[in-house]
Amino acid sequence: MTQIEMGAAYRMDSDPLGEVRVPVDSLYGAQAERARLNFPLTGATIAAMPELLVALAQVKKAAALVNQEIGDLPQDKAEVIIRACDEIIAGQHREQFIVDVCQGGAGTSTNMNANEVIANRALQLMGLAPGMREVIHPNDHVNRNQSTNDAYATAVRLSVIAVNERLILALGRLADAMDERADAFRDIRKLGRTQMQDAVPMTLGEEFGAFATTLREDAQRAQEIARLFLEVNLGGTAIGTGVAALEDYRLKICDRLADVTGLKVERAANLIEATWDMGAFVLYSGMLKRVASKLSKIANDLRLLSSGPSGGIGEIALPRRQPGSSIMPGKVNPVIPEAINGIAFRVFGLDLTVTFAAEAGQLQLNAFEPIICWSIHEAAQLLVHGMDMLVDHCVTGIEALEPRCHANLMHSTALATELVPLIGYARAARVAADAQQRGDLLAAVRALEPEFEDFIQQQITLTDDGTDL
Repeated sequence: MTQIEMGAAYRMDSDPLGEVRVPVDSLYGAQAERARLNFPLTGATIAAMPELLVALAQVKKAAALVNQEIGDLPQDKAEVIIRACDEIIAGQHREQFIVDVCQGGAGTSTNMNANEVIANRALQLMGLAPGMREVIHPNDHVNRNQSTNDAYATAVRLSVIAVNERLILALGRLADAMDERADAFRDIRKLGRTQMQDAVPMTLGEEFGAFATTLREDAQRAQEIARLFLEVNLGGTAIGTGVAALEDYRLKICDRLADVTGLKVERAANLIEATWDMGAFVLYSGMLKRVASKLSKIANDLRLLSSGPSGGIGEIALPRRQPGSSIMPGKVNPVIPEAINGIAFRVFGLDLTVTFAAEAGQLQLNAFEPIICWSIHEAAQLLVHGMDMLVDHCVTGIEALEPRCHANLMHSTALATELVPLIGYARAARVAADAQQRGDLLAAVRALEPEFEDFIQQQITLTDDGTDL
């Protein structure tokens, strides 16, 4: 039924609780609208997780294919449901997903939003108006042989796999940028530091090469952990027992989902356990925290190495992105690394959210999977965008301040370490202490260990001309 009110067209849609007014041309229906009104929380809808929408449509498509195959869904209905799913997979109709990312109900609102959009779009493909549930029903046809607790839960897992692919690409891109800078800086000698104190000589290239290595390690770990999400509970329906689902459907659905997605999806060995267990999410969230902690450490190093530029370390120059003060002329802040730090802090908090939400499940279901899903998506999105920002606005434009690198090394006691194999730690320590007082290592060697003056002079010369130490 359609009615006109305040110059806008509405239709009355219904669910088991009664009628709900929705826009006449909306593809969502009563249950999605109820959820929209119930959860005015973040202002972000599930459309902010496009990977989840695609995964939901893939699950619904696989279900329609199996239901048609086993004779549990008429061919004409199955065909339009599949076409509607394909449109969502292709990125269409995202504005119709109106439920807030933060919601109660264990994902039922999200699942029903998808069921309603698919059902109503299928009706349109048949030349009919949305809302004609007697022809295609969100529950009886789109959600056939499914429960939110297996269909939505499976889609969440598939969405993490998709998000993870973006994360791995971003890690690789940043690692490549670090490697490029490492190659450019390979012959620039500088002071290595431990505990913020002068330590031993190294090259700026070695420092940036280590950044690249640690990022690639995380990409490898992320690839390994993501395989856990290929094990799904689809076919288990409400709690893993498969209640209300036909046996033929349960036997075929995971294989068909694998065909639809191109992924090696497997049915969990114990569907009851798989319905409530959030262990894979906790592990993956910890992986995101690991990435964030490394990125924040790298950002801290970039800020330190570029500090000053006159009163700090000043061994590299970051691209000048924006004025750094409303009162101090000429000041330019390391805003890109600072933003990375902020992202990391947010990811740390999201990981804690996942931990609490995973622990808070009771009995045969975890009702907090929506906040787990959103937390992981938000964390991964922040990291991907942050790494792209770091590449585009910072790393590729970093310049070495070679004279400062050389001066810091020459004014340190780092080269005294070269004496340890020759004269022992104690004597080398006396040289280092004297050098700190004099501000001149060569003069200290000349005074305390004159027989090794030529050796230290040779090390200085090697450093000066760029030859390996």
